[in-house]
Amino acid sequence: MKSMSGLSPVLLSIAVLLVMFGSDLWVLTDARGRARRGDPVSVRIGNLRVETPEAWFLGCLVLWVIFMPLYLTATRRNPFVRQS
Repeated sequence: MKSMSGLSPVLLSIAVLLVMFGSDLWVLTDARGRARRGDPVSVRIGNLRVETPEAWFLGCLVLWVIFMPLYLTATRRNPFVRQS
């Protein structure tokens, strides 16, 4: 069965997963670069601390919908948050 866009649901799902994985790799490389420059990305929510590039990568890999916006906010890149 074809969707309205002409892509099968399987191809669309694969495309979404590839985009998500690509953004996870970007988070990993960006966090490593920031750590090397002495500006590590660190977030603490209660007992949960995310401090290493690998932790950011795994968080985005497992819970992309939560960790990707959190990373963007922590690095002041979230387009939905006003910067003062």
